[in-house]
Amino acid sequence: MLKADFLKVLEQYPFLVVDGAMATELEKSGCDLNHALWSAKVLREQPELIAEVHQRYFEAGADIAITASYQASFAGFKAYGMDEQQARETIARSVELAAAARDRFWQEYEGNDRPKPMVAASVGPYGAYLADGSEYRGHYGVDDQTLKVFHRSRMAVLVEAGADLLACETLPSLQEAKVLSELLEEFPQICAWITFSARDGECISDGTPIAECVRALDEHPQIVAAGVNCTALEHIPVLLENMRRHTRLPLIVYPNSGEQYDADSKTWQVSEHCGHQSLGSEVAEWKKLGAKLIGGCCRTSPDDIKAVAEYRMDVFNEV
Repeated sequence: MLKADFLKVLEQYPFLVVDGAMATELEKSGCDLNHALWSAKVLREQPELIAEVHQRYFEAGADIAITASYQASFAGFKAYGMDEQQARETIARSVELAAAARDRFWQEYEGNDRPKPMVAASVGPYGAYLADGSEYRGHYGVDDQTLKVFHRSRMAVLVEAGADLLACETLPSLQEAKVLSELLEEFPQICAWITFSARDGECISDGTPIAECVRALDEHPQIVAAGVNCTALEHIPVLLENMRRHTRLPLIVYPNSGEQYDADSKTWQVSEHCGHQSLGSEVAEWKKLGAKLIGGCCRTSPDDIKAVAEYRMDVFNEV
């Protein structure tokens, strides 16, 4: 999908609804994700469970499904015994599963109050492959070429598999965002959004101001949106205010449920600031602050996405 085509869809609705957490739903289905490959492990072993999660999010009202390729990479799969062909097939499967679930859903859907859902292929950060918490710090200590080699091969497979766009997400550093922006030019037939993980309302995980990050992406001809994901709910309003002053790109937010991840203990902690917050209760403010794509990340569920979609429906019907 080209940028112009994506923006035409976006213009027709108050905002687009992005889906929620994949891993949380897989764990509810009994998957043990305590593994360096995380949900990418399920792509190989129980792909039908991933298809079921996509189906639940489409039924909840998601306009965009993010594939289970966040932690799927050639380097990661090689470390666990896959050859190149097996890795290629597994990465492609992430797109195929989401697209098949979308097509099944759309064939049965009745109504003209939402766009045909899209498939955004997840391109997770280099730190996700390292599986050492550096995706929340961003200081990898590698050069641009290392990042390009890591990302290029799987981006090629995801594009070839038929993704509508790429979701370059949870990026903890501006360096990695710039590398992915450059790589995107090698695939002119597709567009992408870029989202960062933020540590507060001012800076992304490596300490770079969010304003500087979105400013750096503003003129890229293939980037359709910029924003944050995998970030605490409490920081979203200030982040939106900071971003909208420094970019003309549509803004995208899909934060965590309100809990915060401790990379050292690998556990989720309830934030004392977020006990009263949820996606459904905050979506009106986020839209007012300029968000054009809204969804959920870690620990969110189809119920959260349903609340977001219902609010979008109410706004759409008022127009």
